[in-house]
Amino acid sequence: MYSEKVMDHFQNPRNVGEIENASGTGTVGNAKCGDIMRIYLDIDENQVIRDVKFKTFGCGAAVATSSMATEMVKGKTVREAMEVTNKAVMEALDGLPPVKVHCSLLAEEAIHAALWDYAQKNGIEIEGLVKPKSDIGEEEIEEEY
Repeated sequence: MYSEKVMDHFQNPRNVGEIENASGTGTVGNAKCGDIMRIYLDIDENQVIRDVKFKTFGCGAAVATSSMATEMVKGKTVREAMEVTNKAVMEALDGLPPVKVHCSLLAEEAIHAALWDYAQKNGIEIEGLVKPKSDIGEEEIEEEY
């Protein structure tokens, strides 16, 4: 049912925790399933993500997608982080069952929410970044999948 990569990131999640005084913090959830994901970014003066941490309350797939998403943006520029999509997270994990696709969408949205927070704190605009939703509903998942 789950790939080896999903199981590895669930059983050995990377980048778990909080960053005090984070450059940007994003929290999103899915009220229907109860998953809540928070991502913390530490971004340097060159807009490079120095560090990233996450805290997720949810199923194994939510933990795995959070872990993989943090690995995918660490060391990247803000612009490169904007390009991380839920499909890219799923591919990096060698896929997810259809009923767990929403977890990858939460990961993408949590990154965008943290980038939005960073942009707001610094009075900058990040091309292509729109104000994130805090609750990711089933209608977004159907559009994405």
